[in-house]
This record gives sequence, structure tokens and C-alpha cells, in this order.
Amino acid sequence: MARSIQSLERAAAVLRLLAGGERRLGLSDIASAIGLAKATTHGLLRTLQQEGFVEQDDASGKYQLGAELLRLGNSYLDVHELRARALVWTDDLARSSGESAYLGVLHKGGVLIVHHVFRPDDSRQVLEVGAMHPLHSTALGKVLAAFDPVAHNEAMESDFASITAATVTEPAAYDRELAGVRARGWASDVGETWEGVASVAAPIVDRRRMPVGAVAVTGAEERVLDGSEPRSALVAAVRDCARAVSRDLGAGRF
Repeated sequence: MARSIQSLERAAAVLRLLAGGERRLGLSDIASAIGLAKATTHGLLRTLQQEGFVEQDDASGKYQLGAELLRLGNSYLDVHELRARALVWTDDLARSSGESAYLGVLHKGGVLIVHHVFRPDDSRQVLEVGAMHPLHSTALGKVLAAFDPVAHNEAMESDFASITAATVTEPAAYDRELAGVRARGWASDVGETWEGVASVAAPIVDRRRMPVGAVAVTGAEERVLDGSEPRSALVAAVRDCARAVSRDLGAGRF
């Protein structure tokens, strides 16, 4: 374990070195700067290169930061910008709807909750930031799968586990439902993930009109539904919230 931690520390030192100062550095320069033997440094660089965190220039043999590290950095910034832009709007959504509001993004074949606003009452509630929700059964997941091709592929490759009696477990039926989500611009989950609980979600897009997340409200079926369908006022509130966050992300009117 100690050796693994030491390797991580050394790799971090290499990345910090390449992130500052000269754009490209040779093996000798890197080894000297971090105080390691060339052979040890070369092994670190080779591993980082295999993972895409470091690239080597063919002509000079020097090293620089790789595209994968840039992608991870952009992902971090995108999620944090999304959350920052959504804070006020999701607070308003929870207050106006009287239900819990959630902000979710695609992550490792599921929906990662990056922001959660409690239902505005005195009931005991658990903060779900950092929790993972299924793609195939939640309103958040359906919206992402409907509008994001990557999320769609990941959803269709999932095991479609039966979580409740209402969960859609047939890929073809799920895909037909996603077509309806795309047509109307929002998704619902009625007892498919938690019995007696219903949700409504809508997509959030960025300045490129690409889906970057989704917002939802969740509550007891008797409060969220009007008969068997989500209350129209609640659907409108969720969609208005998604549009507002999207506008703040540069999407304009859509």
C-alpha cells in the first residue's frame, strides 16, 4: 500500500511539473526536477503515457501533458459550472414545487447526483449528493439517455435490472419510451425506482445545445401525479428550470 501511494505521489509530481514552466520537458529534466533516477522516471512516464495523461513528442522525445488529462479537467470544470449555474434555479424549483430537486449528470453508466435541494418542509431527509441513480429507471436517466447519444448507448448496454414491479426491463420498450421523451421534452418515473415515488425531469444543454445534465423533482406519487400522469404545473416548472439553467450556460432560448 505504501509503495502504491508513493507511486501516486511521484506521478502527481510529474504532472505538476509538466503543468508549469516549459510546455515540454525531456527525461533528464524531469528526473532531475523530481529527484528520481532516470529509469524510475521513465517508468512513471511510460505508465502516464499509456493512460493518456502524458504525450511524447516524436521529433524531440520530450514530454507534455496529454489529452486525457485535459478531458478530465474539462469534465471537472463543466460539472462545477453546471452546479454553480443551477444553484439558484433549483432552489426556486424546490420552493415553488414543494418537492425535492435534483441535478444529475452522466457518470460511469449511471446518473451522478451533483446537487440536491431538500423538500421545503420539516421532514427528515438524507442528502444524496454523490449518489448514483440508474439510467434505465429514473426520470433523470431517461432524459439523459433520450438526448445524449453516449448515455443512450450506456443505457442500452445495461442489464435493465428489475428494481420494482414497474421498472421497464425490456430494451425495446425502453427505447420506445425514449422516443416519447424526445418528442415531448421531459421524462417521468412513476414507481420505477422507488415504490410510491414519482419524478419528472428535463434536460439541460450548453451553448452548443449539447446535453450536459438534467434537473428533476421527486416526491410521493399522490403529490406529484394527477391521476396517472405528472401534474402539468409540475412539468412546466421543471422544464422552466432546465431552460433557465441552459440559458445561463449560454444556450439562449430553446
